[in-house]
Order: sequence, then C-alpha cells, then structure tokens
Amino acid sequence: MPSALIQPYIMFGGRCEEALEFYRTALDAQIDMLMRFKDSPEPPPADMLPPGFDNKVMHASFRIGDNVLMASDGCEEGQQYSGISLSISVATENEADRFFTALSDGGQVQMPLAKTFWSPRFGMLTDRFGISWMINVVV
Repeated sequence: MPSALIQPYIMFGGRCEEALEFYRTALDAQIDMLMRFKDSPEPPPADMLPPGFDNKVMHASFRIGDNVLMASDGCEEGQQYSGISLSISVATENEADRFFTALSDGGQVQMPLAKTFWSPRFGMLTDRFGISWMINVVV
C-alpha cells in the first residue's frame, strides 16, 4: 500500500495574505513559500479570477510547528467552511491559553477552554477567517 501525506489546503477567498500574517503572529507560523497569481509561469484563463486578484496569493506553504499547511486566495472572494476543524495539541495549559486567546481574537468561541475528562484544558473556536479550531492539552 502506498504511503500518503494529508495536508490541509485552506482557501481564504481573497484574505490569504492577511490570514498568513495572523497565523504567523498567533501561532508562530513560518511562511515557507508564497506565489502570487501575477507571478505564475502559466497565467490562469482571463475569466477565472475576479478583477484585482492578480496580486492575490495563488499558492502558499506554511508551517505551524512540524505541520505543513497550504493556502491560497482561491478564485473567488469569500469563503464558507463547514464540517472540519483543525486541532492543535499542546503540552501545557499556558500554550493552550496563548493559542486560544490569539486565535479567538476577532473570532467566535464555541466552547471556552476548560477542564474535560480527557484533558486539563480543551476549547473550540472559529477564528476571524471562519476556520474552526480545537485546542487540546495532551496528558
């Protein structure tokens, strides 16, 4: 059986650069690569992008810890997410508090950080970009 690597690829509907900067600050993300539509060796078809998207992000790769995620502005403005969450497992309650506070800035808390039967600290939120997150202290 071939091995496979699954990596989240997030479409930010015109807000990718803003999101990358937010995650750089909130989660210590490292941006490894960023290409704009205008820099592509093969430009997209003329009617594929909304006006003004030439300077938007066609593809980016970034890391949070050892995890690689990919991102783009996509080919349209606005984005809706449903049925998926990104889960961050951390070693300490202080890390959980820091990430939760940073990610919830401008977002919406679904479940405040609290003690659960499986963790001393667990919480859920949706960030300002509509991405759902679960923060969990691993014991």
